[in-house]
Amino acid sequence: MVKLTVLYGPPTDPAAFEDHYANTHLPLASKMPNVQRFEAGRVVGTPDGSEPPYYRIAELWFDSAETMQATMATEEGQATAGDIPTFATGGATLVVSEVD
Repeated sequence: MVKLTVLYGPPTDPAAFEDHYANTHLPLASKMPNVQRFEAGRVVGTPDGSEPPYYRIAELWFDSAETMQATMATEEGQATAGDIPTFATGGATLVVSEVD
């Protein structure tokens, strides 16, 4: 399996971020085909107590890299990806990992 992880930087307006994320972004993401598993969470801290570099994390699991790429090329995948810059004022880092 392959996992797409989205790491959202701290937003300039957390309340606006949360509103858009819950009411616009997650409904878009829920329409993406072939997502085997989805998890999202708000970062609450770091082990050493320092300021966390990320505000939220989202993880999407796919059967393979090819399936992930095909999903991201769909209308739903493009809409979800295209929505990120509209609310992620702290930026977003996307990484792909192979799940053991």
